[in-house]
Amino acid sequence: MAALDEHERRPEPRRFGSVLVELGLVSKPQLAALVAEQNRLVEEHRARQAAGGASPQPASRQAAPGAPAGSAEEAPPAAEAPPAAEAPPAAEAPPAAAPRASVASPELNDLDAVLQQGVEKGASDVHVHSGAPLQLRLAGALTANGAPVPPEKAESLLMKALSSQDATLLRERGELDVCHTVRGVGRFRANLYRQQAGYDGVFRFIPPNPPGLAELGLPESVEKFVDYHQGMVLVTGPTGCGKTSTMAALVDLVNERRPDHILTVEDPIEYLHPSKKALVNQRSVERHTGSFARALRAALREDPDVIVIGELRDLETISLALTAAETGHFVLATLHTGSSIRTINRMVGAFPSNQQDQVRTMLSESLRAVISQRLIPRADGNGRVPAIETLVVNRAVANLIRENKTFQIQSILQTGGKQGMITLEQSIRQLVSEGAITQEQANEHMEEKQEKAA
Repeated sequence: MAALDEHERRPEPRRFGSVLVELGLVSKPQLAALVAEQNRLVEEHRARQAAGGASPQPASRQAAPGAPAGSAEEAPPAAEAPPAAEAPPAAEAPPAAAPRASVASPELNDLDAVLQQGVEKGASDVHVHSGAPLQLRLAGALTANGAPVPPEKAESLLMKALSSQDATLLRERGELDVCHTVRGVGRFRANLYRQQAGYDGVFRFIPPNPPGLAELGLPESVEKFVDYHQGMVLVTGPTGCGKTSTMAALVDLVNERRPDHILTVEDPIEYLHPSKKALVNQRSVERHTGSFARALRAALREDPDVIVIGELRDLETISLALTAAETGHFVLATLHTGSSIRTINRMVGAFPSNQQDQVRTMLSESLRAVISQRLIPRADGNGRVPAIETLVVNRAVANLIRENKTFQIQSILQTGGKQGMITLEQSIRQLVSEGAITQEQANEHMEEKQEKAA
């Protein structure tokens, strides 16, 4: 389809075969072999018609009108040739999509088709790797899909997700984060990078609309975390645990309920949030601003009520996020940590030792809640279910943060059910008792060895 669109856009008359060669979809020897095969089929068809005739078949098996035999620049491949009046019968002609020369399968010429196929199979991620088969992440596990992709084909496929400017950045830097949209399917957060064998890309599927908490399988207690008008709520967990979706669900709730100004800073923009009751502005690092820190410094002058930070990556970003939360803004952010206690320690530990006492005080006053989650395969094999740890920062928790006694927070988590708190282990045990996950899967995700044995 990309070749057809390109052919139609060109004002000057050009043969379709030339467009295919220029786009790198086929080589000149491959096209020549294909044209020769088509011409042979046409001659056989004419001979049969002269001898008694056979009914016409689809025009994709006939050479382009006026193409001289053996010309590599005169006719398109049979699988994409424009319609013609006559063609040899389907029952008697071999498929033109398998000519004597080797031509890549059509799906590897269309990145959007590859991604759509992955979504239809239920993949959360689609991997394109040079010299390896396409890989789909299904229910958390990678599954090979098809034959190995040659490095030059992988590069050609991945470059179709990029503008010329982004392609230049990828070649200069060796890696790039972008978002790619497939019409009728959704958006994909993509990381493209260069490695020893060539170019690789990983595409994470982002549905067209932000999900709801119930759709994600999150408890109703999480909903109250969007009622804060000042302070910070963090969504944490390892890579691939659903932090982005949980964050999007919380932002969507604020968007529906409050006449606020929501400002997001992401790399890249993932879920799209059209303004509902709130006014939403979304900024992408490197496309709309130089960095997270630069965007956050500017945000304090842009009259936001809610600031959404895609990831707290470094000291400067964490410091600015704390400042924003202290100065009357509601901050939602994600962090790559495994539990609520580790999240607090990570926030404090990002600062030099001579500043950490001050940071503990700031965090005790501005942190409102921490959501830490995992995605665990379901017992029936039908997708994954979230296990959630939620910490509500009440007065007792705030005192423990201020006094550097975060190790005692675990006991408050275990006994704070009435306030909506739950430990990760309690959540996992609940999933086992409901039959949602197996005990074996539960053991793999327990935080403490003594919990496994219990």
